[in-house]
Amino acid sequence: MKETAIYDEEIELAELGFYKQHYDFDTSEKYKLELSLIKDAQKQLLKQKSAIHCTTRWSVGGSKKKGEAMANRAVRLTARAFNNECDAAISRTRWNNIERMENRIQKAFKAINKLNTSSAVIISDYYLQLKVQELRLTYEYKEKRHQEKVEQAEIKRMMREELMLEKEQAKAIKEEGKYQGLLDKAKTEAEKATGSKLEELHKRIALLDKELKEAHEKSERAKSMAQLTKAGHVYIISNQGSFGEDVYKIGMTRRLEPLDRVKELGDASVPFTFDTHAMIYSENAPQLEKALHKVFNSKRINLVNMRKEFFRVNLEEIESETINVSPNAEFYMTAEAREFKESQAILAQQAHFATQGESKNAFPESI
Repeated sequence: MKETAIYDEEIELAELGFYKQHYDFDTSEKYKLELSLIKDAQKQLLKQKSAIHCTTRWSVGGSKKKGEAMANRAVRLTARAFNNECDAAISRTRWNNIERMENRIQKAFKAINKLNTSSAVIISDYYLQLKVQELRLTYEYKEKRHQEKVEQAEIKRMMREELMLEKEQAKAIKEEGKYQGLLDKAKTEAEKATGSKLEELHKRIALLDKELKEAHEKSERAKSMAQLTKAGHVYIISNQGSFGEDVYKIGMTRRLEPLDRVKELGDASVPFTFDTHAMIYSENAPQLEKALHKVFNSKRINLVNMRKEFFRVNLEEIESETINVSPNAEFYMTAEAREFKESQAILAQQAHFATQGESKNAFPESI
């Protein structure tokens, strides 16, 4: 196998501990149903005495009946030993040891059959196959359940984001109404005012008119983003203090204020806040995000969890590729990393003072 691994990628992956999927059910319930059928088949084999059987009709003290009783005890002991070994292997199966657990079942099968040579009790190959199938199905069922939980978490996140959009829409409409009310009131007062008060009201009306226009634009944007669920922003951010240089997150948000999402990401789970290099509005944000992820797929940091959208790549490359798909995108090439740089400066200052303190201790001011 080691020699052929050079030519066969699948064998090489198996040698490295990668599991090759044996089933392809689309839901965990189907895995559960198949697992139930496999266990029923095992029970049926045991009931029919086909799973484990004695190939010789023994006599004990000249009695065939006593010989049969002895053989039945040996079959039950063999079943208990093999089933316990299989159950232990199945319960301990993880992503990094499934091949080893499968080998453990195979070895237990061979070892128990070898020990039973003298009593002629044999575990059938078909029963072994069913146990191996149970192991694989149990593992794949767990993996599918985990995958479904991740997908459900993503759906819930999207639902929360949609709810946030609805709230932002309601807030924007309310704000527009407030400015409209203030403007109407100022206009009514202006009709009765004269002199300096009228001049002051005209200035206020001009300011309120500007604020109303901005509130109206924000309200319209909120409405369109709530209606077009694909509309949103693709952001490119970095966190030099937390992840080092040339590590960027390419993500997407459908919030009206996209920077709120960036602030959330820089919460207590990371030591420093994120710097935003680009915030690109798109009518189809998921498609734009997917296009960028595809380009930089080979530079992903986490190659297992595709929801971890961090890439080790040069910012110039991201800018070049983004402009290809979104020509109007604006980039900020410098990472401010303010908190990180300030923290480094404080550490350098502390080190400097510590060195000065040591120098004072070593060389007194006067002799």
